[in-house]
Amino acid sequence: MAAKRSSVMMWTAWLIIVAVIVLDQVVKVWVKTHMYLGEDISILPWFHICFVQNNGMAFGLEILNKFILTFLRIGLFGFLCWYIARLSRNAWVPMTYLASIALIAAGAFGNIIDCVFYGEIFNNPMPPAVASFVPFGQGYGELFHGLVVDMLYFPLFSFTWPDWIPWIGGRVFEFFNPVFNIADAAISVGLLIIVIFYYRLMEHSLEDEKPEKNSNN
Repeated sequence: MAAKRSSVMMWTAWLIIVAVIVLDQVVKVWVKTHMYLGEDISILPWFHICFVQNNGMAFGLEILNKFILTFLRIGLFGFLCWYIARLSRNAWVPMTYLASIALIAAGAFGNIIDCVFYGEIFNNPMPPAVASFVPFGQGYGELFHGLVVDMLYFPLFSFTWPDWIPWIGGRVFEFFNPVFNIADAAISVGLLIIVIFYYRLMEHSLEDEKPEKNSNN
C-alpha cells in the first residue's frame, strides 16, 4: 500500500510540473509572437495582458547577475526534483505539501527555459513589430542570457495620495502593479501554501521523521 501511494505521489508531482511548464510556455510563446513589447490588452478593468520582459527574478525584480541567477534557478530545480523523490517515499507526507513543492519546481524551470533559450530562438524587434522564431543561434541574445516574458497584470485599484503627505503626496498608488507570468504565480502559490500550512514540515521531511501531532499537517 505504501509503495502504491509513493508511486501515485511521484506521478502526481511530475504531472503538476509538466502541466505548469507546458501552460507557462504556451502562454509565453503566444504573447511573444502575437503582441509587441509593451502592448497592453484590457480583459477586465482589473485584469490586463501586458507584454513586458525582464532580466530578473519573479515579478520583474532584478537582484543578481543574469548568469548567476540562471544557474541558481537550475540548482534550485535540481534540488527540488531530488526533494520530491525523497518526499514521495514518505507515506506520512501530505499530498498538498508535495504539490506545493512541485509548483515551485515547475515555476523555477519555466523561467529557466526563457533565460537559457529565448535569446537564441527569438528575435526582439522594436514595437509595433512582434517577435518571431529564428534559426537557433540567430536570436537577440546568447545562451543563458534570454529575457523572461511576463504578461499577467492585475491593477486592482489605484488612488492618489493627498498632497499634504510628505514625500508621496500627489503620487498615484496602484495595487497590484507588478507584471508576472504563470511560472511566477506557481512559485508564489507553492510558497504561500508552505508558509501558511507546512512551515514546520520541511525539517522533518529532510530527516525522514514524521512530525509530532501538534505540528501542522
